[in-house]
Amino acid sequence: MILIDINCDLGEGIGNEDLLMPLISSCNIACGGHAGDKATMSFVADLAQKFKVKIGAHPSFPDRESFGRKEMNMSDEALYSTLYDQIKSLKRILDKKLLSLHHVKPHGALYNMVSVNKEIAKVVVNVIRDIDKSLILYAPYKSIIAEIASQVGLQVKFEAFADRNYNQDLTLVSRRKENALIHDAEVMFRQVSQIVLDEKVAVINGVEVTLKADTFCVHGDGKNVVQNLEHLIHRLKQNNIETY
Repeated sequence: MILIDINCDLGEGIGNEDLLMPLISSCNIACGGHAGDKATMSFVADLAQKFKVKIGAHPSFPDRESFGRKEMNMSDEALYSTLYDQIKSLKRILDKKLLSLHHVKPHGALYNMVSVNKEIAKVVVNVIRDIDKSLILYAPYKSIIAEIASQVGLQVKFEAFADRNYNQDLTLVSRRKENALIHDAEVMFRQVSQIVLDEKVAVINGVEVTLKADTFCVHGDGKNVVQNLEHLIHRLKQNNIETY
């Protein structure tokens, strides 16, 4: 039996958290940058507690208009300040509920930028370390931020995507392209199982590239996400892969 973590970005205004939470093992809660407020953070945290799901913060550029999916040019100080405030706002809510913050996963354009941009990655790592050195970073395999975080002693869990296609350099195919997203549940299963069993992923041009992952993301706003996630979990169990 192989155990994996399945995570999902929640509290983003989709309203399907009650359906998704029983199916996942960790969640990333939007904390005010691209979506979310105190009420949604509290609601999702309560659901996570009910279903014993690990809670993570999902900070982003302060960009509600573009849902955090637009790159922003911010000073290091301004970026540090907004990310610190976002994560702390969720942590304060969790502290009142006697719940623990388990991990941090950047969102959207910030996630993509810290994978390749050393200066921005350093800012995010410094924020996490200053809030709580025991927090785990969810980050892509071989990313700049994973390397920097490991160098300063933060624990890193490599993340891969069940519902996104990859370029050969392991960056995600741009959402502006038609083939960015995977909507077919069986294709999702094949991608996840290949990464788990072979530590490889078939990228957009058909080449297989090494990719290691501890946690797998399914986007909460994806098409037919609940049905696809149910199918993915069922097929993984058939192949002796379960979530913990």
